[in-house]
Amino acid sequence: MSTFAKRERLLLADLLEAVGPEAPTLCEGWQTRDLAAHVVVRERRPDAAGGLLIKQLAPRLDKAMEEFAAKPYEELIQLIRTGPPRFSPFQLKQIDEVSNTVEFYVHTEDVRRAEPDWTPRELDPVFQDALWSRLERTARLMGRGTPTGLVLRRPDGRTAVANRGTPVVTATGEPSELLLFLYGRQSAARVDLVGDADAIEKLHGSKRLGF
Repeated sequence: MSTFAKRERLLLADLLEAVGPEAPTLCEGWQTRDLAAHVVVRERRPDAAGGLLIKQLAPRLDKAMEEFAAKPYEELIQLIRTGPPRFSPFQLKQIDEVSNTVEFYVHTEDVRRAEPDWTPRELDPVFQDALWSRLERTARLMGRGTPTGLVLRRPDGRTAVANRGTPVVTATGEPSELLLFLYGRQSAARVDLVGDADAIEKLHGSKRLGF
């Protein structure tokens, strides 16, 4: 049975192939070639991927990114499609699902929503629930640096607290949109914000959402 992670992986690979290596993305300073290299390094160079979180490993990450970005674009796409190496922990279904479902969804939207004529994807309720489950578990971590209090609210009223600070801003939207907002894609996420006007402005401009 196909998993969400596998589905999103193939959607991302197809999209990267369709738009080519020089298309814009929502990742500041990155074109699609850079984003593709990032995905491959994350799965195939764990020694370097640690630089995403550990400052001391950043030079190794930068070098690996340069090396993979220099490869033929078609090769990068194929590496994304075929997935991690045989003995990678990402080969385990449970780890792949936990680690890659959101990763691939967000990066697919990074490419889609950088285009001027993008429209929202129609996502099924089961997938929305899966994204919400991830949000509930990671909201505090992802929202810890926000300059205001932040509550995430689904249209059905379910909520998750991302930051208990004050003043409080409530972001309402589908889990997929709330996730993009919490991952630092505020300008592209379709959410409604309610709260103090100055707090909303600070939240929209914050560079401290996400990792």
